[in-house]
Amino acid sequence: MKIALYQGPGRLNDVEGAFTQMAELAGRAKANGADLLLLPEMYLSGYNIGFSNAKKAAITTDGQDMARAGKIAETNAIALAFGYPELVGEDVANSVVLIGPTGKVLLNYRKSHLFGETDRGMFKSVGSEFGLAELGGFKIGLLICYDIEFPEPARRLAVAVADIILVPTAQMAPYDQVARHVIPARAYENQVYLAYANHAGNDDGLAYIGLSSICGPNGAILAAAGTGDEMLYAVTDPTHHKSVRGADPLLSDRRPDLYQPLAT
Repeated sequence: MKIALYQGPGRLNDVEGAFTQMAELAGRAKANGADLLLLPEMYLSGYNIGFSNAKKAAITTDGQDMARAGKIAETNAIALAFGYPELVGEDVANSVVLIGPTGKVLLNYRKSHLFGETDRGMFKSVGSEFGLAELGGFKIGLLICYDIEFPEPARRLAVAVADIILVPTAQMAPYDQVARHVIPARAYENQVYLAYANHAGNDDGLAYIGLSSICGPNGAILAAAGTGDEMLYAVTDPTHHKSVRGADPLLSDRRPDLYQPLAT
């Protein structure tokens, strides 16, 4: 599977503009042979927008706006994963959806670890499910930004035999160490392909660091962005993946009986 990852400035409080850009990016990614396009956290509305704007822009997985995204996926025969504000009753969740190349929603995930007052002020609905979807013979899991900074969410997906973890993010200064060190480490310790898609530029006072990447199951950085507008590409290789897992059986050598105190 060839993964495309877009890093760039969002369309702040401009859902219509985000859909227009999504269609352009999907076409560009498909023209370059990609099977899947990953976009950043809260891509559809912008991240630093406050509760009232987040609720105004919020959509549901079965509504007309999600159907528009599905049509973009279907038209370009490419899978899409993007962050968006999800309407959950009267509340809003920070969510990411994976749509297959036929336009069908395959998986939806709500951010489970909220970061600071920005997150907590916007999102009252928090996720607790760590599902997987199958696409092109690969099992794919979803996390969002702060989730990947904790070892446990990625490990939950790994022990469920995820092959790929997609992580849209809105990582700002001064947290370069997450992009530079934590992301390759999470890929290595869980033996998964990991794609981490950040924003670029400045979002109403938040200075994003960029530094998006796609890492292999041995922790190798397959593609890396700087701080600007970029599209990254990398190919997942099942043969290499099997070889990595066979050479270092990290997951099968675990001792879960020793880790019980971590949950109390």
